[in-house]
Amino acid sequence: MDWLTHMNEAMEYMEAHLADEISYARAAQIACCSTYHFQRMFSYVAGIPLSEYIRRRRLTLAAFALQKGAKVIDTALKFGYESPEAFSRAFKKLHGVSPVEVRDRSISLKAYPKMTFSITIKGDVEMNYRITQREAFRMFGVYAEISTDQKIAFGQIPQFFEKCDEERIPDEINALLGRFPDNHTISALYDYSEKSFKYMLCQFLPKGLTVGEKFTVLDVPAATWAVFDVPDCEMQTMWGRIWTEWFPSSGYETVEGIQFEMYYGLASHGNVTGEIWVPVRKKG
Repeated sequence: MDWLTHMNEAMEYMEAHLADEISYARAAQIACCSTYHFQRMFSYVAGIPLSEYIRRRRLTLAAFALQKGAKVIDTALKFGYESPEAFSRAFKKLHGVSPVEVRDRSISLKAYPKMTFSITIKGDVEMNYRITQREAFRMFGVYAEISTDQKIAFGQIPQFFEKCDEERIPDEINALLGRFPDNHTISALYDYSEKSFKYMLCQFLPKGLTVGEKFTVLDVPAATWAVFDVPDCEMQTMWGRIWTEWFPSSGYETVEGIQFEMYYGLASHGNVTGEIWVPVRKKG
C-alpha cells in the first residue's frame, strides 16, 4: 500500500534527523500529504502527538550517548536543547533520573524504539460516509483549550462538558434557538497546534440572531466535507477508524480547518445519533 510506504519513509526521514532539525513540512511531503494532515494522522495512528514522539526518541538516543561517555553539554546541544539545564529537566522528566546519574550502570532508563507502521487485518466493519459540499455558515458557543495528547484530552473533554452543564450553557443555547432544552449541542474542533486545540460546545447561528458576550462566534468557510455516520455516538472510536482506515485508502486528505462532532435527537427520548464532519480535498 502506497500510504504505508510513504508513512514509513517519513519515519525514516525523522529518524535520520533526530540529531538536527526535523521539518514537519518535509516529513509530510514524503508522506504525500499536507503538514496538518500528517500531524493529525500520526496522532491517531500512533496514539501520541508527533512532537512527543520526537522528544521521546531524542531523549532515548541521548541516554545511549551518555552511557557511552558523552558529555552532558555536548549531548544537550546535539539533541536541540538550548542549555544543559533545559536538557536535564527534560531528561529527568522522561527517565526519572538526571543525565549525570546515567554513568551508574545500575540505573534504570526508558527506551522508546523507532516506530514503524504496518497493516493489521481486522474484521469487516463497514463505515457509512458521504462527500458533500456546503456554503459558508456560522456557529456560536463556548470553548476550552484541549491537549492534543489523547490521554489527557480524554479527561479534559468530560470536565469541560460538566462545567458547561453546571453553568447551564446547553439550556441557554437551546433557549436562544427556541428549541427544547434537552436538544443536543454540537462539538467543533479547531485551531490545532502541536500541543492543543479548541473544543467548542456550539450550535448553528441563524442569520439575524444576536448572542451574548459569553458566546464565541465561529465562521466556517465553504468546504467539501466527508461526513461519517456514528449511530452509536462512539466518536473516539470512529475518529480512530477515519484516520487509520478511511484516509489511507480514500484518495482524500483533510484540509486545515474546523471539524465537527454532530449530535441529533433529544436526550430524554434516548434517540441520539451522531456524525463526524471533516473538511477534505482530493489528493493531487
